[in-house]
Amino acid sequence: MAPLIFVALVRRNAAPYGRYSSSAWGSMLIPARVAWLTQEAPSFLVPAGLLAYELARPAASAAPLAALSPSSALLACFLVHYFHRAFVYPLAVQRGSKPTPLPIWLMALAFCTYNGVMQGLYLMYVHPASGSRADAIFWLGLALWALGWGVNLHSDSVLRNLRAPGETGYKVPRGGAFELVSAANYTGEILEWAGFALAIRSLPGLAFAVFTFVNLAPRGAAHHEWYLKRFEHYPRSRRAVIPFLW
Repeated sequence: MAPLIFVALVRRNAAPYGRYSSSAWGSMLIPARVAWLTQEAPSFLVPAGLLAYELARPAASAAPLAALSPSSALLACFLVHYFHRAFVYPLAVQRGSKPTPLPIWLMALAFCTYNGVMQGLYLMYVHPASGSRADAIFWLGLALWALGWGVNLHSDSVLRNLRAPGETGYKVPRGGAFELVSAANYTGEILEWAGFALAIRSLPGLAFAVFTFVNLAPRGAAHHEWYLKRFEHYPRSRRAVIPFLW
């Protein structure tokens, strides 16, 4: 599905949620925080439920739960990201976002549910049995994941603090990765899951990384064009999502 979605998003510029929210996809709109929490939650709840099930079994297999194994480290990365994304972000970070059309929410819910099942099952039951080792490629992937997560968190903080309480409107984000790209939060998330895919070296990991890119990169490009049109003195040296390239 990734190539089709990439072409569709590039041609349409951005999916209609957030600053691009539109009633053209239906008049039923879901409040932004409710939509974000409910659509993202399955990515955390499904693998967390699998983990709880394994821990509760009387004779739980040690393989998928082995401390400091590559599988457990990657599962921890996945759960940490989605606990923040599903619960911390909408409840403590997100503010002032526009409502989400019902079809967009349904597609996001389907993706997060399916991805939670796919990554959870693979990391709990397939990856441990493959004899995966914590080699140099694994550590490189894990380091890229950590770097991407840090960029994503910092960028969210920059965006959240652009406006003082009570202020409205948009401002130019500055600092950190925003000095290189217009959509630094998307750059961070793309890097996260690229590192995850490198560390896990599996089709489920690769599919997740590719799908993240095809969804977020066109949106980042739309953000970049939006900033250039809206702000006369917007930094021309910035790229959209990939520093120095795009």
